[in-house]
Amino acid sequence: MRAVDIIRKKRDGHALSAHEIARMVQGIATHEVPEYQWSALLMAIIWRGMSEAEIVALTDAMMRSGSVVDLSAIPGLKVDKHSTGGVGDKTSLILAPIAAAAGVPVPMVSGRGLGHAGGTLDKLESIPGFRVNLDLDGYRSVLDQCGLVLIGQTAEIAPADKHIYALRDATATVESIPLIAASIMSKKLAEGIDGLVLDVKTGNGAYIERLDDSRILARTMCSIGRDLGKRVRALITRMDQPLGNAVGNAVEVTEALACLRGNGPSDLVDLSVELAAEMVLMGERAGTLEEARHRCRRAIADGSALDRFRRVVEAQGGDSRVIDDPSLFPQARIRYDVAAPCSGYIQRLAARPIGHASMLLGAGRHRVDSVIDPAAGIILHHKTGDPVERGEPLCTVLMNDESHRQAALDLIRNAYLIGDSAPPIEPLIVERT
Repeated sequence: MRAVDIIRKKRDGHALSAHEIARMVQGIATHEVPEYQWSALLMAIIWRGMSEAEIVALTDAMMRSGSVVDLSAIPGLKVDKHSTGGVGDKTSLILAPIAAAAGVPVPMVSGRGLGHAGGTLDKLESIPGFRVNLDLDGYRSVLDQCGLVLIGQTAEIAPADKHIYALRDATATVESIPLIAASIMSKKLAEGIDGLVLDVKTGNGAYIERLDDSRILARTMCSIGRDLGKRVRALITRMDQPLGNAVGNAVEVTEALACLRGNGPSDLVDLSVELAAEMVLMGERAGTLEEARHRCRRAIADGSALDRFRRVVEAQGGDSRVIDDPSLFPQARIRYDVAAPCSGYIQRLAARPIGHASMLLGAGRHRVDSVIDPAAGIILHHKTGDPVERGEPLCTVLMNDESHRQAALDLIRNAYLIGDSAPPIEPLIVERT
């Protein structure tokens, strides 16, 4: 069947067969199907949607467009975690060593930040010397040696997804839930994992803001994974305000290290432990979720989780001295406190403008080729529900480049709403799927 016939079939509202989907995916990977035809198919998908069978077929075809890693030589059930992205979300840096210390091998392939949301790879690269670009042999070796590995997507993993994602960005089809789900799951399932824990964000700072849409995405990804023979669990969590107190790269790694020492912000520690506990339960290192939580807390308390982080930093070429001396991280030349304009209670701290402000300061990228300043960022001193006095610092801004200073400060000030009474605080975890 010609590509144009497949496009027409989807355009007219009919379901595509697994063979037709595989033909299109193979075609973009080998350049036999031109980008303009795939662009047309993407627009047909966003208008007509996809059935569960079509989404599974698309995921499977993208997963098989490259190598599906074989980790069977490494003992144990391999479990990864994926977050749909948010502001201040550095849970991967915390939960991966916790789960590894509890006996679960964690092969983690992460991404870079784009727009208002940060990326795990950018945070890791703020550690001097840390290498995220390992080949598959290096990936297996570090996982075997440390019990976890933290890398970026290699050329061998789901190469068709790279082409399709670039077209989605250029054709206003990024927000299609079937395409989001297939993109995420194809990469994750190609890593060689047995199980996956998903952190699906919802709210102001999430890519998908509406709870109903977040639920659909969570259920879709769980169905894909289970249909392809994997263990999958999803938690829907709120991203209405930043997670933890640090937003940026070096500052977020510093905060993650504080959590691994047992003295990080409670919201960040609690969510990291909850996600890690799901991984420990999925990896059959605990019989109940409560037992898994206990094992995760113990890994923090006895220092074994921090030791795992140290080992993976050294194995991937990083300077592990930063773990004991955070002054060795890149430091910002300029620090500026944003003062509270009045006394009262913080009724809102919107995540999205804080993320955008951090990007403008140099901690994120508005384009794929933007250069990251690892020292830039924001340290929050007060969050939703906190009392504050007029003139008291709400946050500290860290920067080396002042070219977007005023725009960033305006975003930060507008992110805060101060009123006379403390607002109700909603639970961070909305539900499990």
